Amino acid sequence: MTDSSPSSSLIEQSREFRKNPTEAETILWEHLRNRRLENYKIRRQHPICGYILDFYCQEIRLGIEVDGEVHQTQEQIAYDNQRSIDLSEIGIKVIRFRNSEVIRSVDEVLQQILLSLECKSKQ
Repeated sequence: MTDSSPSSSLIEQSREFRKNPTEAETILWEHLRNRRLENYKIRRQHPICGYILDFYCQEIRLGIEVDGEVHQTQEQIAYDNQRSIDLSEIGIKVIRFRNSEVIRSVDEVLQQILLSLECKSKQ
């Protein structure tokens, strides 16, 4: 897998996702946008290598996923695991949170994201 340019259909799909965020994505985005988290530049619904990451810090190569109920099926768990492996092969670490975690405990989620950003920046 290479870190190549996304297809036009993937770019269009990411635009659609940005227009229709989940409640959890909206909450988290308010804390991540405009370098609000320790001045890290975070992108939303970022297409990369055939996938769309909910949030992505390019400078650190950290993907942040916010998962709803659909991600709890065996098929989706297997897909998400393979996706994380594929992205790790090009140096992108993916961390995951459930929608409910973001909605109920956004400050704790932000602390975990910050720890991951800081750990990855030291590598």
